[in-house]
Amino acid sequence: MSSFSVQDYRMMNLALQQAAQGAYTTSPNPMVGCVIVSPAGDIVGQGWHQQAGTPHAEVHALQQAGEKATGATAYVTLEPCSHYGRTPPCANALIKAGIKKVICAMVDPNPQVSGRGLELLAAAGIETAYGLLEPQALELNRGFVKRMQQGKPFVTLKMAASVDGKTALQNGQSQWITGPAARQDVQHYRARYCAILTGSGTVLADDPLLNVRLEDISQPVTYLDSGKVRQPLRVIVDSDNKVSSQHRIVNQGDAVLLANKTRNSQPFGDNVSQWQGPENLLGKIDLDVLLSHLGQSDINSVWVEAGAGLAGALLEAKLVDEIILYIAPKIMGDKSRNLLNLPLFERMQQAIELQWQDVRQVGDDLKIVAKPIYQ
Repeated sequence: MSSFSVQDYRMMNLALQQAAQGAYTTSPNPMVGCVIVSPAGDIVGQGWHQQAGTPHAEVHALQQAGEKATGATAYVTLEPCSHYGRTPPCANALIKAGIKKVICAMVDPNPQVSGRGLELLAAAGIETAYGLLEPQALELNRGFVKRMQQGKPFVTLKMAASVDGKTALQNGQSQWITGPAARQDVQHYRARYCAILTGSGTVLADDPLLNVRLEDISQPVTYLDSGKVRQPLRVIVDSDNKVSSQHRIVNQGDAVLLANKTRNSQPFGDNVSQWQGPENLLGKIDLDVLLSHLGQSDINSVWVEAGAGLAGALLEAKLVDEIILYIAPKIMGDKSRNLLNLPLFERMQQAIELQWQDVRQVGDDLKIVAKPIYQ
């Protein structure tokens, strides 16, 4: 591992800030930032990957640097690509520009290409190093990394409940448990994730849209070339084909995937696709296989907004990577509906343990971010 200077840390931190600007637009590509620093220590170029199919971060930074890139050091949050995709290899662009040194936060997590970009740079006589602020870079692209390494997207389960852990009154009324600030916070997450996963029970009970509402977003989340908000794929687990063509979620023109056991013969529009998956022992769609299918479809991250049944099934199957729970300052009583449906636990050792990641107040509500610790 190379030793890095204070300057190196500063520049890579800036590159990570550049990369984060692509949070709403780069999917399914990773977020990448690049900063180019002259031999005199001046920043001569900066850039970030803005959208899949468009120039990568290194290209933007090199264009800004121009001839000043000669002899400079490039700080990149992800190993420069070495293969031809929709854009040429960034490693070749760095070589052609006369870059002297390249420092990466992390190597490419794709096992088929990992390390090849650094090898190409080294073969051209460019000094290389990696591992600078690697944990931060991994966190930034945790969905992309998991898909590359495990073939499945990163799964976040979002829930909202009263202080006594209830999600709806006994009659099903649930709007609104949380306040406006929490609901706006959810909109930001929806805009960042590749897909939103729900169950047919939620669709039948609430007839939701589960879309990103631009008016509820306080910062730009639009595609650069269309001016339209990027809507995530809505995935509905509908084992028994209960969703009909009359439900709002399938009639907005945005992409919807129905996951079922047999094809639904309803007259859906062209925006609705269907995937038939295998059953588990309970006769429901095998959620693990569904997530693998989403990974194969270039889905990096899944945001779950579902009822107690699907939420509990995902946790029971150990498929949830992160939980975000909004707790409202309300008490709804023991007859109200529970947060999760889980099997009867007879020993405390069976309880699902959580590791707190963050706790903060959002408006009048409490927001808890936690990581499940599976045995």
